[in-house]
Amino acid sequence: MAIGAFVEGPGAGAGYSGRVTSFVVLSCIVAGSGGILFGYDLGISGGVTSMEPFLKKFFPDVYHQMKGDKKAVSNYCRFDSELLTVFTSSLYIAGLIATLCASSVTRRFGRRASILIGGSVFVAGSVFGGAAVNVYMLLLNRILLGIGLGFTNQAIPLYLSEMAPAQHRGAINNGFELCISIGILIANLINYGVDKIEGGWGWRISLSLAAVPAAFLTVGAIFLPETPSYVIQRGGDVDQARALLQRLRGTTKVQKELDDLVAASEVSKTIRHPLRNMLRRKYRPQLVIALLVPFFNQVTGINVINFYAPVMFRTIGLKESASLMSAVVTRLCATAANVVAMAVVDRFGRRKLLLLGGVQMLASQVVVGAILAAKFKDEGGMEKEYAYLVLSVMCVFVAGFAWSWGPLTYLVPTEICPLEVRSAGQSIVIAVIFLLTFVIGQTFLAMLCHLKFATFFLFAGWVCAMTLFVFFFLPETKQLPMEQMEQVWRTHWFWKRIVGGEAAPGEDDDNHQAAALDDGLALAAEINIAPSLASSRPG
Repeated sequence: MAIGAFVEGPGAGAGYSGRVTSFVVLSCIVAGSGGILFGYDLGISGGVTSMEPFLKKFFPDVYHQMKGDKKAVSNYCRFDSELLTVFTSSLYIAGLIATLCASSVTRRFGRRASILIGGSVFVAGSVFGGAAVNVYMLLLNRILLGIGLGFTNQAIPLYLSEMAPAQHRGAINNGFELCISIGILIANLINYGVDKIEGGWGWRISLSLAAVPAAFLTVGAIFLPETPSYVIQRGGDVDQARALLQRLRGTTKVQKELDDLVAASEVSKTIRHPLRNMLRRKYRPQLVIALLVPFFNQVTGINVINFYAPVMFRTIGLKESASLMSAVVTRLCATAANVVAMAVVDRFGRRKLLLLGGVQMLASQVVVGAILAAKFKDEGGMEKEYAYLVLSVMCVFVAGFAWSWGPLTYLVPTEICPLEVRSAGQSIVIAVIFLLTFVIGQTFLAMLCHLKFATFFLFAGWVCAMTLFVFFFLPETKQLPMEQMEQVWRTHWFWKRIVGGEAAPGEDDDNHQAAALDDGLALAAEINIAPSLASSRPG
């Protein structure tokens, strides 16, 4: 991860001391590499499903549909196959179920335990993929990979957020999205390379090489330390947590952060059913954001690019090799944008990136839909110049996603949830991502067949809606300690009407509300977040 991109800010960390140490960097590199697993699978699945030998062996109907009479089937429908989409999207149903189980494992046995389980299962799934001789082995491969991703994606963003200093949390957590992008890029390059292998067995290399990053993560996780939050939550060993914090922050002045962790842990011990407690009124903002942020992430249409970039570029007329290279080009743009996000997220904040990225994606989807409406019909091809214009606009789209909604979907929900519901909140985020990824993966080719170019206008409508949501309802959270995030809701123009009316157990409602509001205003003044909070008020 690009540690050199980290920046300081006024009031960073709300009085916490420390810096980004090599110990934090190494721990986060190992944990963040789990993002490569997710990215590699996203890139590989789209690439192999555009390879003719793979289609001919496992999906002959699609192969004959693609190679058959150009006038018999609409250009938009050549890859429409329920079995093909089941192969792509079955992973995400498995991941959805696994991440809900992972919430309990992460809370009881630690973040490292979930990472170990996820990496190990992913290695096993990779073996079945490379050795597949029928569709059933392919589906088993996808299910095992889904279980692995369910555990790793649930635990790793939590791990990164809890290990990072508050003033650098955005950049470090964004490293997970950078790893996803690198994984997709590696997969696209491998797909492009193995496509040249004579004999048509190159897809086996693509599927089996997923074991390499999985093995790195699994072995590395054995040596990872647990987070200070979990050390206190597990056994209340304050001395061990203090020693770990001092090593992580590179200073002995960690008492303020330690006190906040201990206080958060005491609250956490009173919660027996975190998922159920997310329904309480005091956690209503966290629940809404944990549901809507990943939902909006998926309805941008990004997984149309991640899954089906090679397929889509073949649909509009590019040859097999050119379509695979086009996927490489779009991913290079995304990776560069991820680095930009790491450099600016803790300086400019979350809201600005989400708003600007939303506008960029909205314009891109509209332009792509307009080009296809004008230049791509049911029969015949698209002129090469327009095909490459679509590719260029897609690069703009993935760049907009990669420096805004891509990384911030994992960052914002983890940092807004207090410790007692943090694992549950992250499970909700990953479950929504997997559910929507499954739905979109299962329906996109059918949507493209029936809605045609209007598919991209549909995605544009969702991008418009999510940008408005951010403008009205998402407060700025940059550089605010996770253990003090409650004050954000008590000073926000909308959420204070909901959370401000609930008292803590055993306290007088009015006194508790007034005291919390006073604390929130004082904190806002102290760390200079008042302008950011005020900017989240409409008008």
